Amino acid sequence: MIVKKSNVLGIIPARFNSSRLEGKPLELIAGKPMIQHVYQRAKEILEHVIVATDDQRIATCVKSFGGEVQMTSQDHENGTNRCLEAYNSWQNKNNFTPQIIINIQGDEPLLKKNHIEQLISCFKDNETTIATLGLEIEKGSALESGKVYLVKDSLDFAMYFSRHPIPFLRDIAQNKWTNHHTYLQHIGLYAFTVNALTKFCTLDSSEIEKLEKLEQLRWLENGGKIKVAITKEFSQPVDTIDDLNKVRELFKLKGN
Repeated sequence: MIVKKSNVLGIIPARFNSSRLEGKPLELIAGKPMIQHVYQRAKEILEHVIVATDDQRIATCVKSFGGEVQMTSQDHENGTNRCLEAYNSWQNKNNFTPQIIINIQGDEPLLKKNHIEQLISCFKDNETTIATLGLEIEKGSALESGKVYLVKDSLDFAMYFSRHPIPFLRDIAQNKWTNHHTYLQHIGLYAFTVNALTKFCTLDSSEIEKLEKLEQLRWLENGGKIKVAITKEFSQPVDTIDDLNKVRELFKLKGN
């Protein structure tokens, strides 16, 4: 299907109690809270953007810069379920059903416009119900521990996601793997049709999902498909205080 940007809803799930960096959405970067950077970058390309949060401090912050916010339950296990609740409330108020919903991580202050456009373009394939992004790792680069990697098929649908670099290259030292194969690091942006988002949230956690601690594996394990768009642009998400300091320096250097 052809998706118009005016028919896309961007939802930014944001919670205060992050285990690695509490209060992360409110951390200042170049004088603005992180959530404001994410929201404003998303609004540069999407007409409809909301922040989904369970914390009044975040809600107050979003309203202070003119953003739209939707309060959600504190009981959600992940951002995907928070997105569904926020969507349902938003849809009831606006009486508008988007073609797709994009889950935009609240810790992406350097969100790339091109990433959003690539996700939307995935739905030109009528088999696409969920789409995500893979970052192409440069030849000769190290494969970092703690990152999520993926492999895809010839039609650009994901075959597997893992917290270990995949595929395993037999008889080759791991520090040389990227010289022999193009590795893809997962970028955690997702686009869903409304039906796919609703169905995803009704599925029980799967065995492999629990082992890898990666919720997207639930969809694959239940026979679903995830379209993968490839990018060479890294956006530098913020998971730790070190990441936050890196982003602050990047804003200083680039004048973002």
